[in-house]
Amino acid sequence: MSFLMPFQFPLTYICVSNFFVLGILKFKKRGKDFWAEFELYLADLLVGVVVNVAFVGMLAPYARIGQPSLSKGAFGRMQNAYAALPSSVFEAERPGCRFSVKQRIATYFFKGVMYASVGFACGLIGQGIANLIMTAKRTVRKSEEDIPVPPLLKSAALWGVFLAVSSKTRYQIINGLERLVESSPLAKQVPPVAMAFTIGVRFANNIYGGMQFVDGARWSGVQ
Repeated sequence: MSFLMPFQFPLTYICVSNFFVLGILKFKKRGKDFWAEFELYLADLLVGVVVNVAFVGMLAPYARIGQPSLSKGAFGRMQNAYAALPSSVFEAERPGCRFSVKQRIATYFFKGVMYASVGFACGLIGQGIANLIMTAKRTVRKSEEDIPVPPLLKSAALWGVFLAVSSKTRYQIINGLERLVESSPLAKQVPPVAMAFTIGVRFANNIYGGMQFVDGARWSGVQ
């Protein structure tokens, strides 16, 4: 595989496919209300782009060169424990870089905390922008078809929970499956096989994840 495969290719593909998948799913779920709720689609799209950049970056393996500069005391021990964790649950081991089962399990839960933080922050910003647009639009022109402005904190909390539970698990599994395919004899002989697998599995993940989020947003009363 080329150098761009582990990061730029999945990231570009996810962002582009999210644009179409999220739009189609929302239109299918909302029907004639889609255009009245177009600001919600833009907000979800904006948050999704930022979140995907964070996701792919947090799961990408990184170089471990030398010993990191650590603080003393309890904070230093926390830094040391974090530095020893794999970037993802299924990160491949390399010479001088081994991971125990406990470290991989810890990574799963630690990434959940990170994803929840990223989701809440991005949801706060994205939904905040959408709410400002919706409020300004209603100030200029009110309509009976206007939907209520979604609650900001509740929307951000939904993003945090969704990312920490659903997205985290799905991305970890996908990362592991891609690793297996890329290391297979067939993919080494025919590199496009791994790229085709990435396209297929991430497209399916986008559809499933998008359906989950839209249903969750409606069930929670956020959208």
